[in-house]
Amino acid sequence: MKLHRKLAAMLLGCGSLLLLYHLMRRASEEASEKSPPEPSVLGAAPSPAKEPPSGPGEPPRTPAGGGGHQPLTPVAKRRSERRPAPLGAPDGCMHLAVVACGERLEETLTMLKSAVLFSHKKLRFHIFAEEALRAAFEKELRLWPKSSTLKFEFSTYPITFSVGSARDWKKLFKPCAAQRLFLPVLLRDVDSLLYVDTDVLFLRPIDDLWRFLKVFNATQLAAMAPEHEIPKIGWYSRFARHPYYGMTGVNSGVMLMNLTRIRSTQFKNSMIPSGLSWEEMLYPLYQKYKTYITWGDQDLLNIIFSFNPEMLYVFPCQWNYRPDHCMYGSNCKGAEQDGVSVLHGNRGVYHDDKQPTFKAMYEVIREFPFEDNLYQSMYYPLQSKFLETVHTLCGRIPQVFLKQIENTMRRAFERRVIVRVKSRNRF
Repeated sequence: MKLHRKLAAMLLGCGSLLLLYHLMRRASEEASEKSPPEPSVLGAAPSPAKEPPSGPGEPPRTPAGGGGHQPLTPVAKRRSERRPAPLGAPDGCMHLAVVACGERLEETLTMLKSAVLFSHKKLRFHIFAEEALRAAFEKELRLWPKSSTLKFEFSTYPITFSVGSARDWKKLFKPCAAQRLFLPVLLRDVDSLLYVDTDVLFLRPIDDLWRFLKVFNATQLAAMAPEHEIPKIGWYSRFARHPYYGMTGVNSGVMLMNLTRIRSTQFKNSMIPSGLSWEEMLYPLYQKYKTYITWGDQDLLNIIFSFNPEMLYVFPCQWNYRPDHCMYGSNCKGAEQDGVSVLHGNRGVYHDDKQPTFKAMYEVIREFPFEDNLYQSMYYPLQSKFLETVHTLCGRIPQVFLKQIENTMRRAFERRVIVRVKSRNRF
């Protein structure tokens, strides 16, 4: 009898320990799932030891282009040692800005849709538009299904210019194009921001592009992709009559910015030796070069970073893939290897038949019902449409367009399966 009691007591003790272990493990898993998202970006550059590892399609460890890891000046060293709390990061949102005027409502909504479909962290949209368009954006975005609207917040703003003549800015290139130059001034409560043109489509989560902020060195405050990969056929290298960045200039259609750094920096320029703040520099720069610039605000950005090359991070061409990268033959090696991450349909190619591969991608994302199966209602229609474009140079390399979006769909499916399995294991 005593032996049975001892055995029962031992079994009860083991059972209690197993129950305690199970409860502690479950509590640990729940705590890790509920942990807050990491800050979007620090005010200063992270140490090399904390940079994320590079891999296919991921931001590289070593910044490309101008402004690599060079010895810091005393001023830059003091700046890198300060780590102020990011102004726009406590909510954990990724901030995305776009400027829309004229007949750009549908195109902009399709861009925003691609951002919402694939991204993981919550998004905050900053939409600058003409008055009539602002009301249309507010109406259309509120009609999206709840499963999607829970993933983003948005604000609309009028077109405004803080310095100089609004009339001059509106005729610089297109009526609204110069607005992007004023984002650091107008969005003072935002620490970091991704600006894109309305004709951009995201083929993978914005989270992946947002990570480039973490590989900025102590002097870098913005990131753009080259305007072209080959100098002898690039526009700036052949025709520009003003200073521009690097060998081929940079394209401003996709621009990642640390606004906190931009607002606090004095920029070298061709006007005064002491340096100017971002806002002080814009109108004098326009006045000096207005008769030489063709592409408006993009030309001004090239001029700014030609005098301040150490402040620019240059990311690979697959993060701003345009018809120029395939219409004369494939010349974006990064896209050939990893696939297109961000598609930029400039030249109006979403709306004519000159580049049917770009048009096919745009139409399928535009028509995709939010809550449908990605493979059935997006990937398979894309494959079918691409078969009709093989007679074009861009259409001969469908894997370049499909690789990242296929990876994105697979990861989205895996995430849903893992979440369901975890939720079932809890009960």
